[in-house]
Amino acid sequence: MNTLTPGGAPVGTPADHVTIAPSILYFGTPVVLLSTENEDGSFNLAPMSSAWALGQVIVLGVGVEGQTAHNLRSRPELVINLPAPTQWSAVERLAPLTGRTPVPVNKQGTFRSERDKFAAAGLRPVPSTLVRPPRVADCPLQLEARAARVQPDVSGSFLIIEAQVLEVHADPRIVVPGSQHVDPALWSPLIYNFRHYYGLGPELGHSFRSQTPR
Repeated sequence: MNTLTPGGAPVGTPADHVTIAPSILYFGTPVVLLSTENEDGSFNLAPMSSAWALGQVIVLGVGVEGQTAHNLRSRPELVINLPAPTQWSAVERLAPLTGRTPVPVNKQGTFRSERDKFAAAGLRPVPSTLVRPPRVADCPLQLEARAARVQPDVSGSFLIIEAQVLEVHADPRIVVPGSQHVDPALWSPLIYNFRHYYGLGPELGHSFRSQTPR
């Protein structure tokens, strides 16, 4: 059965499509918090929503002028922390902050400089096992990683970072007992959907490759 639009036409028919020019293309992407090391040995914490996984590699896209980009060019260790949907307000407290001093020209008037991002967000740092930047204790999933490749994107406005995951820390409440698997029924990422925050809805089904079918 076709789903109907509010006007009564089936969704997906050619008449339902219009050409648009959205200012951003965050069409439902996960939010992560990246912890990196500053030049003076302190740590930066930055939210971003351009992250996806290739096996044990996480591909990240960060603004070229931000503190995260500045740090990873010379100090490749990082932690990729995944907050839960209920933590969206902590993420939003970080959103208007930058670790750069002075504030980069393209962020002036919108962002303010903040040195202690953990305190500003109300999040707790906890030491990592294999890398120098701390994990975010409050996040259910924390991936210690090393940036293996850092290069500009085609526009020159972003850095594309290929981060090799070294160790995964998970809240035991979201792990299938007696296994190495995150339970998808208990874990929901925070989703950034055209600059609005969402969690996941009910399960629709699972891939034939799933190792945790229900």
